Amino acid sequence: MKKRKICLIITTRGNYAKMKSVIELIRADPALELQLILGGGAILHKYGNISQSIIGMGVKIDRIIHFLIEGENPVTMAKSAGLAVTEFSTAFENLSPEVVIVIADRFECLPIAMSAVYMNIPVAHVEGGEVSGSIDESIRHAITKLSHIHFPATKDAALRIERMGERPETIFTVGATSLDVIARLNLTDINPLMEAQRATGVGAIVDLSKPYLVVIQHPVTTEYANNLKHINETIEAISTLRLGTIWIWPNMDAGSDGISKGIRMFRERKDVNDIHFFKSLPIELFAPLMKNCACIIGNSSSGVREAAFLGVPSVNIGSRQSGRERGKNVVDVASNGREITDAILAQINVGAYQPDFLYGDGNSGSKIVNILKHYNYSIQKKIAY
Repeated sequence: MKKRKICLIITTRGNYAKMKSVIELIRADPALELQLILGGGAILHKYGNISQSIIGMGVKIDRIIHFLIEGENPVTMAKSAGLAVTEFSTAFENLSPEVVIVIADRFECLPIAMSAVYMNIPVAHVEGGEVSGSIDESIRHAITKLSHIHFPATKDAALRIERMGERPETIFTVGATSLDVIARLNLTDINPLMEAQRATGVGAIVDLSKPYLVVIQHPVTTEYANNLKHINETIEAISTLRLGTIWIWPNMDAGSDGISKGIRMFRERKDVNDIHFFKSLPIELFAPLMKNCACIIGNSSSGVREAAFLGVPSVNIGSRQSGRERGKNVVDVASNGREITDAILAQINVGAYQPDFLYGDGNSGSKIVNILKHYNYSIQKKIAY
């Protein structure tokens, strides 16, 4: 029996966490063939190279693609996207996939979708239809209009996709795939996290048996000039609280140089003795880290999506997640040190929330793979109204 070739592209550690269950299920299905491509931040040391981790799990990597141009500014982001079109079109020509899975809304996902569509390869889009801030908002909806099958995480997202003129029979509400891994982990054991602090990252060894914070703040590309100012407001709040903190480095979007500069200057201060900094963490460590923290702070989608599923108090800063569906566990604040401090204290006082299944129940991957296997793809698209 001829296997259907499904091509999946991982460009960040976060995307690997999202797609881990899908990867495992495709590999286990005799009717499917996984083609795995790694690129971008997923293969760079500064963003936590995950290629060896994947190889160590016995997963074959079919292509490794370098397309990121150093600089983390709007010009290099645009040029990196252009280079991605060239590199991924070559990979698709060599691999001849029958379906390409595109994940969410990162800037490099648009050129991936473009390359596939120009080459008459159907595109399956995961996590379309959501509302957020930054350039992600525009990229996500552009990918939707290029895609042939849609896997939104929520009912509202599915309705938006339909309103964009996509045919209802191409839209399947499946939930968030990142929850699949989390739902199957032991989230009570923090000993591996203590060991990770001793083995990797820099800074103090934070006692995770006591209340601690998790900070993840990424750049906002549409507010490029203000990213250093924004991170300094967050730093002011964390400095005021004096709680043990695990701080995870920003992603590779334009503006991360400003965020990184602020963190480095902060890290060199003599009074920073209760914070540990990681470049990144695998989902197997990040999930228990988040589950057991007193509050997650910043502007990562994890503070909205996974935190809701785990019932973790979250303080969302600024506009990066503006408009994204959220549970009661999220408090929104501006990039203002005093506001951030007050919100964190209020969230710690509230404590854990009830789990919210707004983004699914942890069984998304099996739904996606079953549909990918049986779906009758048509490369020709027409608007539905």
